[in-house]
Amino acid sequence: MLKRETPETARVAIHLQLPNGGSFTPEDLSLIEAIRIERSIIGASRALGLSYRKCWLVVDALNRTFESPVIATFPGRRGGGAEITSFGERLVALYRSIERHAANSARKSLDELTKSLDWTFDVKARAAGGARDLG
Repeated sequence: MLKRETPETARVAIHLQLPNGGSFTPEDLSLIEAIRIERSIIGASRALGLSYRKCWLVVDALNRTFESPVIATFPGRRGGGAEITSFGERLVALYRSIERHAANSARKSLDELTKSLDWTFDVKARAAGGARDLG
């Protein structure tokens, strides 16, 4: 059997579509957590391998999506940077709670789905081959 570098079971990734047109995704969560560690948007962008502009635009969109800011920024002053607000911490906690509930609810189905996988199939090689392999 092939060595696997994947989780033992399929997992749930939550992408929230909010009623005001905003969204909250695993990528947003990763950025927030990187900002928590790096204490700056530019530091988070470097840690995640994303452009500063993309990260700044995501922070701006998050801060506009909710009535309270998710990330507080302190540009242009010594010791400037960014930090997660108390609302941002609450948002992360709510998202993690939704993830846990969804994963627990779907556990049996995810286990069954995982058992049906073909572990000899190389998904990355197939994707690189493009549509010509779909014949």
